[in-house]
Order: sequence, then C-alpha cells, then structure tokens
Amino acid sequence: MKNETPTVFVIDDDDAVRSSLRLLLKSYGLDAQLCASAEEFLANHDPDRPGCMVLDVRMPGMSGIELQQQLNARGATIPIVFITGHGDVPMAVEAMQAGAFDFLQKPFNDNDLIARVQRAIEHNATQRAKLHTRQDTRERLATLTPRERDVLDLVVVGKANKVIAADLGLSQRTVEIHRARVMEKMDAASLAQLVRMVLDLEREDG
Repeated sequence: MKNETPTVFVIDDDDAVRSSLRLLLKSYGLDAQLCASAEEFLANHDPDRPGCMVLDVRMPGMSGIELQQQLNARGATIPIVFITGHGDVPMAVEAMQAGAFDFLQKPFNDNDLIARVQRAIEHNATQRAKLHTRQDTRERLATLTPRERDVLDLVVVGKANKVIAADLGLSQRTVEIHRARVMEKMDAASLAQLVRMVLDLEREDG
C-alpha cells in the first residue's frame, strides 16, 4: 500500500532556506522532502504521492516557473506554493495563471507559510478524492453490459422506463430489471446520485 502521508516538497537552491523550512515544517508535524534544484525534483517525482510543493521561482538551471510548466505538461495536480525574493507582480500573475495555488514573497511570516501549505495539502486531498471517485465510476461503467449501458444513457437524460422500453424495443419489465442491475453495479443509492456520477465523469472527460 502506498504511503498516504502528505509530503511538502521544498525546492530551493539556498541550503539555509531548505534547512530552515524543514525545521519549520517538522515543528508543525509536516513531512518535508528537500530538493536543491527543479531537475532533482523531476528526477525523483512520484505523481501518486500526496502533498504540495514549496517552490522557489528563481533558481540556477530550470526555474520554478519552468518546473511548473513541465509538471503541467505531465498532467500533475500537486499544488504549488511559490516563494521568491524577487516577487514582482508580472511573475506572480504568470504563476497564478498557470495554476499555482499560492504565491509568497521572502521574507515571509512562518505562520503565513504554514497556513498556505496546510490549505494546499487540504486542496490536494480533495482533488485526489475526486480523482479516485471518477476512476471508481469508470471501473463500474466498464462492468455494464452493452444493453445496460443503453438503458443507463437513456435514464441519465431523464427518460421514463416506458419510453426507454419503446426506444430500445424492450418490455417495460425488462427495462426495470436492467435499470435495477445498473443501480447495483454502479453502487448508486438513488437516481439522482447515478445521474450525478455519470455527468461528473462526462464533464471531466470534456
């Protein structure tokens, strides 16, 4: 089983900053993993590990913004809290528009950073739970027979059993049986929940 303890990935080329952040995070019971460069982080990145990143904007080699672009290209969902000693507004805007969770300028208040990190971890947990739910829905959909899927598609658009029966050339009783099996296989407690599960997945898939 994978380790589900959130990790705060600290990526900063300044040794003193990394060390002080480790001590700060540890004092709040947070697990930290330190990287001296964006390249080092990418070489060891496991997209399945929960948590967030505390990422310096300006570093030798690949910058924090470039690392963010790399992660976006890989479809990574880990929240990023940017920190910088050169926090000009255009850079902050660029980072936030590209999906950064937050942006903090050095020197920062320790409590402020911790609050932002904790919010980022909570956000990541919520997103991971949604992703898990969608994956579970996909797996359940895959267990439906073609006829059960036909019934489901018509149920989702609001058609009654009598109408579904006419559309598919089935008896109403047969539709009722298929519908009951769909509810069971999808583990849906109500029609509303079934519809919401399918629509949420369709929205995610575009």
